[in-house]
Amino acid sequence: MLNRTLSAAAILLATLVALPAAADIKTYNIELKDGQLTPKTLNVAAGERFKLQVQNNGQAPAEFESKRLRQEKILVPGANWAVVIKPLKAGEYDYFDEFNLPEAQGTLIAE
Repeated sequence: MLNRTLSAAAILLATLVALPAAADIKTYNIELKDGQLTPKTLNVAAGERFKLQVQNNGQAPAEFESKRLRQEKILVPGANWAVVIKPLKAGEYDYFDEFNLPEAQGTLIAE
């Protein structure tokens, strides 16, 4: 019984310690809307985790994709999607709406 109580306490403590770290992640928004992608350029800090919040505010499905970030997601109209990106090396990372190429393209710059 004591082992179960200690295990439960350890799990609770680990959860509470992790919560502030998750809240501290910087969030960047990307909007997909009827063949347009905003922003075209997104600057992030190299070497730090961050969250991308992608929203399709258009009338048709959209597909957020970035080969270098290894992310791909189809979003129906009105859908939101969030993903935490691991720390990146300095450089440029292209992203796009595959359903609306060549217009809907952007670049994430880690510096």
